[in-house]
Amino acid sequence: MKIAITTSGKDLDAPVDPRFGRAKSFVIYDTESDQWSVLDNAQNLNAAQGAGIQAATAVVKAGAEAVLTGNCGPKAFRALSAGRVKVYAGVSGTVREAVEKFLSGTLRPAAQASVGEHAGMGL
Repeated sequence: MKIAITTSGKDLDAPVDPRFGRAKSFVIYDTESDQWSVLDNAQNLNAAQGAGIQAATAVVKAGAEAVLTGNCGPKAFRALSAGRVKVYAGVSGTVREAVEKFLSGTLRPAAQASVGEHAGMGL
């Protein structure tokens, strides 16, 4: 299973970015092979609008089945849900710690967006 973790860095020791749509990048972690890669999200950092939807589209195309992030807005949440990607919000720490929490089963998927429309721009 592939999971996407929002981050402001480029490796497993980087912090989890609290924003989904405007995260600098995503670490795409494959739980079966223990391999990972970085998916750049720079095109959405300063987008006037639609950052969450565009980021969700990229994550779905990358084959992720779950997203670990601090917050996720309603438009991005709907786009991820339509792509059958589960959202785990309220995640913090490093990317490595987030993966460990996910693998241990301590994270629970969100039933809805964690923030309202336009709160924090592009969450």
